[in-house]
Amino acid sequence: MEAREILTRFKKNEITLEEAEHYFRKEPFEKMGGYAKLDSHREVRSGFPEVIFCSGKADEHFVHIFQKLYEDNGEVFGTRASRHQYELVKDLLPGVEYDDLSHIIKIEKKHKEHIGKIAVCTAGTADIPVAEEAAQTAEYFGTRVERIFDVGVSGIHRLFSRLEVIQEANCVVAVAGMEGALASVLGGLVDKPVIAVPTSVGYGASMHGLSALLTMINSCANGIAVVNIDNGYGAGYIATQINRLAVRENQEQ
Repeated sequence: MEAREILTRFKKNEITLEEAEHYFRKEPFEKMGGYAKLDSHREVRSGFPEVIFCSGKADEHFVHIFQKLYEDNGEVFGTRASRHQYELVKDLLPGVEYDDLSHIIKIEKKHKEHIGKIAVCTAGTADIPVAEEAAQTAEYFGTRVERIFDVGVSGIHRLFSRLEVIQEANCVVAVAGMEGALASVLGGLVDKPVIAVPTSVGYGASMHGLSALLTMINSCANGIAVVNIDNGYGAGYIATQINRLAVRENQEQ
């Protein structure tokens, strides 16, 4: 539970003073054997709970971390998960969901409010797995997401047909492989930040996304920030931060 929830429950006499004190006296991390230290105060500091990068984790470690984060937060989110990892936890935690496209595994609270709006755009259909990682990350953290797929520069009229929706968003995520030109085009058409996500989609000279990465870093358009190759999670996280600031500003006005 986060600090606000603890204080609210104490105010409503749902927990005792001793129980509230026990929470605040806890270390800012929780040791799990000799293999992990869960950052239990991350949401207090940053506004976002800890999530799991699932790839490469031993089965036992993954299961224990996944269960513990769910017990602490009432929901849990993991990226780069395999179907094998899903099989490990699906009987232990019946509410778990797995997406084969984005490789996201999660248990999410029902009836979650989604605020503001970001637009997640892809150049091609092959970029959708990374875009879905970005979109589902943002949705998990409470952002309303508009998906706009397959609007790359080889048929730019497709992008123009959805331009009004994109321009209404508080932030735009541009996901593209090949030469990665979509981010530059969007940067010249919107007055909001653009987060460029290079993907490893392309033929040999794309160098597994390096060509798209270099194009995006060298963009002549303003207002573009670039995350690592295939890093949909990082883009969804930053887009949510920007979206929250925009919503807060609108509320204050």
